[in-house]
Amino acid sequence: MAAKQERSELNSRAQHGETVIPGGTGGKSVEAQEHLADGRSRGGQTRKDQLGTEGYQQMGRKGGLSTGDKGGGEG
Repeated sequence: MAAKQERSELNSRAQHGETVIPGGTGGKSVEAQEHLADGRSRGGQTRKDQLGTEGYQQMGRKGGLSTGDKGGGEG
């Protein structure tokens, strides 16, 4: 019974905009936040699988920008 009451309290806090599940930012219920957190975790794992561990770490160090990307001004 306590779990049901706790979940109800978390749901109420989530409806007021509070993040009650790590990674669940933006969800308006506990269930929605759980789904968001799961999807975000799975997405990161997929990228890591595609790039390999070394490529994934390198991408993090460079902030995801390619080395040829100069950015900035017009001209």
